[in-house]
Amino acid sequence: MDRVGVRELRQNLSVYLRRVVAGETLTVTDRGRAVAVMAPLAGHSDPVERLVAQGRLATPVRPAQGPPEVPPPPTRPLRLSVSQALERQRDDG
Repeated sequence: MDRVGVRELRQNLSVYLRRVVAGETLTVTDRGRAVAVMAPLAGHSDPVERLVAQGRLATPVRPAQGPPEVPPPPTRPLRLSVSQALERQRDDG
């Protein structure tokens, strides 16, 4: 467990908070005397990491490759081109 003085902690708080969030526990000292302990909150860890640690979830062996390719829909031969169908529709109206 690392130790950090109050002045150092105050000047670089964000650095030490990142370390605590990453799982470290720090002892805060005032003039060399331990006055506090900074530690991650119990039960507030990432649920995925907690399941992996419990052995109830396995992480992927290889990275995801994205969704599978979807084949194009089957095509039927058109009797008329789009322009011919449009022309016929206009003539009917």
